[in-house]
Formats: sequence, C-alpha cells, structure tokens
Amino acid sequence: IIDQFLSAGRQKWGQHSGLVMLLPHGYEGQGPEHSSARIERYLQLAGEGNLRIAICTTPAQYFHLLRRQALAEDRRPLVVFTPKSLLRHPRAVSPVAELAEGGFRRVLDDDRAREHAGEVTRVLLCTGKVYYDLLGSEQRESSPNVAIVRVEQLYPFPEEDLAAILEGYGSAEEVVWVQEEPENMGAWRFVGPRIQRLLRDGIRLGYVGRPERASPAEGYLVRHEAQQSRIVADAFASTVALERKGR
Repeated sequence: IIDQFLSAGRQKWGQHSGLVMLLPHGYEGQGPEHSSARIERYLQLAGEGNLRIAICTTPAQYFHLLRRQALAEDRRPLVVFTPKSLLRHPRAVSPVAELAEGGFRRVLDDDRAREHAGEVTRVLLCTGKVYYDLLGSEQRESSPNVAIVRVEQLYPFPEEDLAAILEGYGSAEEVVWVQEEPENMGAWRFVGPRIQRLLRDGIRLGYVGRPERASPAEGYLVRHEAQQSRIVADAFASTVALERKGR
C-alpha cells in the first residue's frame, strides 16, 4: 500500500491523499522491534515532493504540524515519527501561547546558543528524541561553544531554513549530524549530502551515531545505555578527540 498508493500515488494514480501516518520510533532500550520505524526507507521513497516526513520534539510543533496538514490545499501524505518516551518526558512540553499562536517550524534553533552565536564553534544537528539526550547531558552545561539545532521536517528537506540558521553561526568550524540509529539507517545518508551543500568552505561535516549494523538496536538495556552515553559524549567531544579514538 505504501509503495504503490502512497509514495507513488500522485504520479502513478493521480491520487491526492492527506493521510497521516504516526509511526512509533525512538531508541529507548526496548530492543530492535521497539526502536525503529525505518526512517531511511521512507526517505528513500521521497521524491518530487510526494510526501511530508517529520519528527516533532514539542507538543506545539505536533499540533501545528497536524493543523497545517488538515488545512493544506496541496494534499500529500504525512509521515510522522513519534518517540513514545516524549509522551511523558518532563522537558517535552509547550506553553499555551505556543499552541495558540505561530505555526509549524521546519527547523528549531538553539535559543540559548543564539544569545552568544559568535562563540559557537560546533553545531549539532539532530532530529527526534536524541535532542533531549543531548539537552539533558552534563556536557551541555560545560560546552557553551556548542549549539543544538533540531531538524523537525526531514522531507521536503528545509534547505533555506537550515541555511539561514547556520549562516548565523559565523564562527562555526564544524557541523555534526547526531542520531541514535546505525549509520546505515536513520536520516544520515539522506541529509548528509544536503547539509554538505549548505556549508561554506572550511567547515567540516561529521557524523555521530551508532556504526553500521544489521539490527536496528541492541537487545540488552545495558548495551543500549552504553551506546546512548557514547553518542552523547562524542557529540560534545572535539574533532581532535574523535580522530584520536578512530571514530
């Protein structure tokens, strides 16, 4: 159904569908079957603006995304990856004003880092639940030179929005894509080339996440927690340190 009627519906059948698919996705230590909705597969199906693919990190973003989908005259299927733990995460909240006003934002900047943008040398780009792992890390407090930017819409890829935010970090030396998924899964291989095109000469693009794997996630909680901690630590580490470790 997804291959024949959703992803190719407009071009193949002339169908204009506003269907919304909510797919649980998030690395929370419950094993492979509970972790991955296969973001990479949906991104592989994306082309000619046939789908909208998003991961929201706040209730307001989720509300405005659904509202935009309901009101859009240009009807296309919407795929939303929904981390279960964000239903109860104490930081995944929105004030009433954000729900009552504004709209869906394709990219969310780091408001704290923006206050001293000239000091930021490393920009972390991420999507989904891993943002809260980065935000809650002790290293976050000791890394004023690091900004955490969330890509809330993966497709159509928000090049203009992201380019405008990156341009504001004029002292940045490197941009790093951070994800929970293995390197051959998740959004990395889709977003990597698109991010690279936005970077000015001299800025390095890096990847932090799980290495290539056949299985989406670990089957043991202890190993899962070790990998999550390593991903967060590497995200805040310097490039020199990562090269020394051979990452």
